[in-house]
Amino acid sequence: MSDVCQSCGMIMEVNNYGKNEDGSENKDYCRYCFPNGSFGKNETMEEMIESCIPFRINDTDCPDEEVARRKMMDYFPNLKRWRKIT
Repeated sequence: MSDVCQSCGMIMEVNNYGKNEDGSENKDYCRYCFPNGSFGKNETMEEMIESCIPFRINDTDCPDEEVARRKMMDYFPNLKRWRKIT
């Protein structure tokens, strides 16, 4: 199974991993979400979803904006960054 960014859900391959403060790879987050030891943008899950929609449209299972939004609203709460600790 491929690694998935625990912030935006992007499938990560070599060179897509984020960086920790010391420059080492961060296997939880992609280079767009976690470029230098912290999240690049301080945003809510809903803001993240809106910014990801253009990248998800035309995926095999996301033909339009509404489908992409609905799928991410279901999926993102399971990602580490957005998971609610109870």
